[in-house]
Amino acid sequence: MTELTQQAKTDTTPARTEPALLPPVDVIEDSTGITLYADLPGVPKDRLQLRVEGDQLSIEAETVLPVPQGMDATHVEVGLSRYRRAFTLSKELDAEKVSAEMSHGVLRVRIPKAAHAQPRRIAVQVA
Repeated sequence: MTELTQQAKTDTTPARTEPALLPPVDVIEDSTGITLYADLPGVPKDRLQLRVEGDQLSIEAETVLPVPQGMDATHVEVGLSRYRRAFTLSKELDAEKVSAEMSHGVLRVRIPKAAHAQPRRIAVQVA
């Protein structure tokens, strides 16, 4: 099984000290890689940052929920408007070939296995 580890540490960089929600993420592995599905309701594409730095995959996003002009929300069940999640990628994954798409509030991230970790068929020679 390919390793993908969630970061449990607190992000202490000065620009990212505000609290954030952990979006629910489903991780599905097949023979060619890993697919992550992150629930990010209310996040437009321009407020989403997906980065790979070294062996770290990070997801940061901000929700945009329109409130009609001149009105204020009187009841808010989710008080945070930011999402943040980080994962450590194993060396079996090819961080150079990560792809992503967003549809209906769900971010789909595909991380293929590196060539050396891909299953391959070996031809048998007859002697």
